[in-house]
Amino acid sequence: MPIIHYYTRQGCHLCEIMLEELLPLIRGRLDIEMRDIDSQAEWCEKYDIRVPVIEFEGQLVSGYPLDYGAIRSILARIPENNE
Repeated sequence: MPIIHYYTRQGCHLCEIMLEELLPLIRGRLDIEMRDIDSQAEWCEKYDIRVPVIEFEGQLVSGYPLDYGAIRSILARIPENNE
């Protein structure tokens, strides 16, 4: 399953809100890799106060608020999981 990268930090209430909005959209279609920006100097330098941020295939997809159109565009390229 393709992976979406979710950049966050502990204690970020906007990160929690956006994650709650994102998960139902991608469930069964994309895996999510949570990345705490404070664990890597490069991520912290790149995103710092911009979290939450979503990347897919190395491209910035959304910050807060969640860009539903961008997520739908990604999902349109990924076949649905027919269990």
